[in-house]
Amino acid sequence: QVQLVESGGGSVQAGGSLRLSCAATGYTGGRYYMGWFRQAPGKEREGVAAIDPDGSPTYADSVKGRFTISKDNAKNTLYLQLNSLKPEDTAMYSCAADRRRVRLLNPKDYAYWGQGTQVTVSS
Repeated sequence: QVQLVESGGGSVQAGGSLRLSCAATGYTGGRYYMGWFRQAPGKEREGVAAIDPDGSPTYADSVKGRFTISKDNAKNTLYLQLNSLKPEDTAMYSCAADRRRVRLLNPKDYAYWGQGTQVTVSS
């Protein structure tokens, strides 16, 4: 059973930066698609950034040029660097993984989820 644990969230002022981490355990081999998603109060969960097994990233238009997704295969850890944060980036950020081919930014396609880490950006 794959388990995902996020960390690195917090409260920052607009223009600030954070680095989120997602530590994965329980991998049984194979190649995984992984992504970061966020959900603000009263809104649906949305895809922020995702990475395929070959390391190619995909970003939502709203975060292009500000967020960077990366992974360290040796540590089984996924990262999301958040720069130039805006108040509208405030949300619970969760990582997800799946071995099946997925629509990278579609949360409905992912089987494994972490509990999330809160990001709050004040103006």
